[in-house]
Amino acid sequence: MAGADTVARPAEELPPELDDPLFHQALGQLDGVVERAGVSAGLAEVLRFPERALAVAVPVELDDASMAVFPGYRVQHSSVLGPTKGGIRFDPEVTLGECAALAMWMSWKCALLRLPYGGAKGGVRCNPRSLSDGERERLTRRFTAELLPVIGPQRDIPAPDMATDEQTMAWMMDTYSMQVGHAVPGIVTGKPLSVGGSVLRPEATGIGVVMVVEEAVRRLGWTLSDLSVVVQGCGKVGGVACRELAERGARVVGVSDIGGGVHAPDGLDVVALDGWRREQGAVAGFPGADDVTNAELLELPCDVLVLAATEEQLTGENADRVRARLVAEGANGPTTLAADEILAERGIPILPDILTNAGGVAVSYFEWVQDIQRLFWDAAEIRTRLGELMRGALDRVWRLAEAEELPLRRAALVLSIREVAAALRARGIHP
Repeated sequence: MAGADTVARPAEELPPELDDPLFHQALGQLDGVVERAGVSAGLAEVLRFPERALAVAVPVELDDASMAVFPGYRVQHSSVLGPTKGGIRFDPEVTLGECAALAMWMSWKCALLRLPYGGAKGGVRCNPRSLSDGERERLTRRFTAELLPVIGPQRDIPAPDMATDEQTMAWMMDTYSMQVGHAVPGIVTGKPLSVGGSVLRPEATGIGVVMVVEEAVRRLGWTLSDLSVVVQGCGKVGGVACRELAERGARVVGVSDIGGGVHAPDGLDVVALDGWRREQGAVAGFPGADDVTNAELLELPCDVLVLAATEEQLTGENADRVRARLVAEGANGPTTLAADEILAERGIPILPDILTNAGGVAVSYFEWVQDIQRLFWDAAEIRTRLGELMRGALDRVWRLAEAEELPLRRAALVLSIREVAAALRARGIHP
């Protein structure tokens, strides 16, 4: 899976538990910019590895009274800027190395937006589709109990991710709160409004993606309402992005879910498509559109390709067949190192994940602040504050990219790493 798409340290230099293709990708990105960022070799070594990595066993009694034990992980990459922050995913492919990569990217993401957070990530290796609601609740509560020594509203704050949602966060909050004897809404973000959640948090990542795309195409001299867009993924990120793009006048010509996609060169009715997906359980077969595979969807002609599914979608194998003029990363790590190089050679800019999908952690920060002060904002204020953060980060990235002739990803990484390294230098390494 790594192969030619990974340019990083040899596997023998990594602890076996971190020898994961995604962690190699994250290390390759870091190693590629530390010199440009002006970071010393010593500080770079600190940034390469997580501060803390926890592996736990999560025993769960299933509905048939049998017992299953699931591997669980929580990785905290850096707390130098503040408490760590990051999602919890339930997925059959979760590994410690994957969590380490995602935690590192979350550190860069928070630093880029100048949020007082470091990066974390966690998850349980399971098939969530095979679990009943009761089994998911018992899994969540037991996993939370195992994490009690390392999480807290001033220590590490989980959030939803793949196959987890606001109900999952409510269970986590309740389990933690029962242990300390009082309600602690700030222990998680992405929870229901009734227990201290924030308006627009479920939609925040998708909204942020579109804010970045809209500002980027303006800077490129394009008009969003004149553009065709393909969106890989129609869940919490892609589905919101589709709707927001259509509302701004863009022509959404292709959409996919886990089972495949649909294509209509003249544009899809995204509201009708969402209704079809909810009724049928998939986008395939949508009237008036042609069915395509997920692989074919990535190669459809369009102006903007939004990657809002999962990691490692554009690789050295298919990047030369991408026919978009601009790629926007709504997912984490969807473009490998080799694909980055190919797209750069072809002159196709990439709006990087640590910038483009940072809307989720931005509104998570707003939720955390609202919980602390017990004062909540309306949707208009959240949108305004989110727009200021996203456009401000894009402006800093764009200006550095132009000034130093860097691809947008390298510029974003340089800015992020400089922020974290400056905090490390200021605080020092405790003897």
